[in-house]
Amino acid sequence: MAKQTGLILAFLLSCISFTTATAQNDLPVSNGKQYEIGVISVVGAKQYNEQTVIAFTRLKSGDLVYLPGDRISNVIKKLWDLDLFSDINLYATINGDKVDLKFEIEEVPELNKVTITGIKEKKTKDIIKDNDLNKGTKVTENLITKTKYYIENKYKKEGYLNSKVTILTRPTKDSTESQRVDMLVNVELSDRVKIEDIEFIGNEELSDAKLRKQMKNTKQKNLIRFWKRSKYISENYDEDKVAIVDKYKENGFRDARIVTDTLIHSGEDLITLKISLEEGDKYYIGDIDFLGNTVYSDRELARQLGLEKGDVYNGVLLKERIAKDGDPNADDLSNLYKNSGYLFSSINPVEVNVENDTIDFEIRITEGKLAYFDRITITGNDKTKDRVIYRNLRTRPGQRYSQAAVLQTTRELGQTGFFDPEQLNPQFLNANPYDGTIDINYALVEQGASQIELQGGYGGGGFVGTLGLSFNNFSIQNLFNKDAYQPLPMGDGQKFSLRAQASTFYQTYSASLVEPWLGGKKPVQLQLSFSHSIQYRYNFNGGNNARPDKDSRFLITGGSIGLAKRLEVPDNYFTISHAISFQHFDLRNYNVGLFTFGNGSSENLAYTIGISRNEGDVNPIFPRTGSKFNLTAKLTPPYSLWNGTDYKELADTRASLDPVADQTEISQIDQERFNWLEYYKIKFEGQWFTSLVGKLVLSSKVEFGFLGAYNNDRGIPPFDRFFLGGDGLGGYALDGREVIRLRGYPNQSVLPQDRVDNSSLDASDGATVFNKFEFELRYPITLKPSASIYALVFGEAGSSFDNFKDYNPFLMNRSAGAGVRIYMPAFGLLGIDFGYGFDPIPGTVGGPNGWETHFIIGQQF
Repeated sequence: MAKQTGLILAFLLSCISFTTATAQNDLPVSNGKQYEIGVISVVGAKQYNEQTVIAFTRLKSGDLVYLPGDRISNVIKKLWDLDLFSDINLYATINGDKVDLKFEIEEVPELNKVTITGIKEKKTKDIIKDNDLNKGTKVTENLITKTKYYIENKYKKEGYLNSKVTILTRPTKDSTESQRVDMLVNVELSDRVKIEDIEFIGNEELSDAKLRKQMKNTKQKNLIRFWKRSKYISENYDEDKVAIVDKYKENGFRDARIVTDTLIHSGEDLITLKISLEEGDKYYIGDIDFLGNTVYSDRELARQLGLEKGDVYNGVLLKERIAKDGDPNADDLSNLYKNSGYLFSSINPVEVNVENDTIDFEIRITEGKLAYFDRITITGNDKTKDRVIYRNLRTRPGQRYSQAAVLQTTRELGQTGFFDPEQLNPQFLNANPYDGTIDINYALVEQGASQIELQGGYGGGGFVGTLGLSFNNFSIQNLFNKDAYQPLPMGDGQKFSLRAQASTFYQTYSASLVEPWLGGKKPVQLQLSFSHSIQYRYNFNGGNNARPDKDSRFLITGGSIGLAKRLEVPDNYFTISHAISFQHFDLRNYNVGLFTFGNGSSENLAYTIGISRNEGDVNPIFPRTGSKFNLTAKLTPPYSLWNGTDYKELADTRASLDPVADQTEISQIDQERFNWLEYYKIKFEGQWFTSLVGKLVLSSKVEFGFLGAYNNDRGIPPFDRFFLGGDGLGGYALDGREVIRLRGYPNQSVLPQDRVDNSSLDASDGATVFNKFEFELRYPITLKPSASIYALVFGEAGSSFDNFKDYNPFLMNRSAGAGVRIYMPAFGLLGIDFGYGFDPIPGTVGGPNGWETHFIIGQQF
């Protein structure tokens, strides 16, 4: 009777040393004996059939193996590594020189469903997604451990330091009899751990208060500090410890370090942080020598570095003056070289001598070869034609490398409005320091360029609404190409707009076309526009009973043509523009305010010249840095120099007439004075964007305007005046007036300060001088391509005057408030502001004007 021995080989894994021997090169372990494999069987397989499991082992009948031996050990290890089985046992039945192998396995169950309790439902989606807790996932011990660690670490980062996570599995069966489990995850969120106290030990040069101030995100409890909570987050604490050491380095303590830091539980949800410091000695800068520089002289580099012998050693500042991380516009040595084409340069400050309290430095420079752009490519543009993009590129093949040129290209591509500015990504490829070449690919993500304009606001006694279509990446040349309509002919970078605006008191229709690259070779912008409007007279003080008088109307028809060219000096952010405009004013029974010639007409032919500088951010919707300036002068021909009319005699005659009894004569005189309008108009606007802390941005803006006359006897015409107050929408008036936003007051209500006691001037006459100052703090909620949303708080002040001699920039109407802006590519900018006017409306009696609500749809600032 053959001797049969049943051996359980699973325990051998703990005592066998695995080797790299192959299956064909099996080695015995200890007193292992060689056998021929007979029958191989598998017990416990449900999801996998027996032959599949045997195939995993790569064993077959007739193979020779040692028992115990490397090959069998490696087979079992391989089965474990598959993560398909939760238990594996191997039984061997020996019969002479043959052995039968039986694998007894228990399969890893699959996940049926997962239930997470203790947190909000919307939080569970991220946990399921990030840990792949989907139906059918193998529920291994590793998966359970990884999930538990992920959740605990996630909430530790949010300040829930004492939270606990338990994960249980419960077997369940389905129709296929597969082994499945339900996973139950319970999250016990503790209260956020608060920092009761931050104690410093060993600090003599810097006070506790100064050191705590450096800890931007780790704060101890303070009743009067409500804007930043004192929760403990490990990652933020680590960053703040670095900030403490940097503060010492800024003050000359090069060797300062944190010796120990201890977290002490002082209550159930309270901790104390104890930080032990070693300040070291205070150092000063000694000699600074430059080595390896040939492009720039020592004197030029020293001036750029901005540090001198005898200055207090500032390790943080020294590092920033060499290369400021994260700021490609920084005025440092690294950018000095990179903007001159030395992309492959390297600059390293080295301490070469430390004597007493003085440190001598060598700034070691490896300039490398001049770098040139090789291949310039673009990707991601499905609608916009390549030539429209390439003409905006400041980087050309064969051109010397310039980091400033790359940044300006990115900025200008973002400001076209065709691409998502938050995803503009210049990719540097194939950098070759030996040949001195580099490739750049501009990765673009197109966004909707066309807009349906829905603009609305309350002003002038009624609701003002606008419906318009604006195609910002239009193709005029494909207008009659039916194959190009997908759904519209797009891709040539032109802007074509159609607008219809109406209220109870007026209607206006306009069309405009902008070609930014006239001729396609240079950035010369051509702009054409045409408009026609009808305005009806109504009673300003009628309130809800105001009705238009259709027999008293004012018709305006006009158009303009303009050219704008980008300049290269003083720098290429400047643009000069020229425009010629013409308007025909037709008054029909329209006697109101300054319009004494109610049945007459005026012609307005004007030339406008402007100089602007736009160094804005890559994102025109939410700029974080940069500035914009615009100075324009609108000039009419000085007709009074050659038309032979004696305007002094007309002025004297008009002054002698009675305003009530002699209305007809006054009307005839004013018609002669204003048959062809004569004036000049100067405007200035400046805006600065400053990134403060994190995503918080300050927008500062100033505006000034002045309307003057060449001939004082002829006087300033009743058109093109300034109207201050409200939401800034054009409202009911179309007589060339400019409506200046001043929130916290009704539309166009802030009258000239000198008009309060002058009853001869009508409230609708407007002003000839104005100034305005505005500050906005902006914070983005989201800047996604589908919608950009930011909140703001503002403070602004402005005033208007009838003449320059009464101008007083400190006599203002002030306001403050808050609002929100939502930009959607298809609809433009939507917004609402709540403004509080601190001063009374000029001409009224009482206290502050109080709260005003301003709705803004389609208007961009």
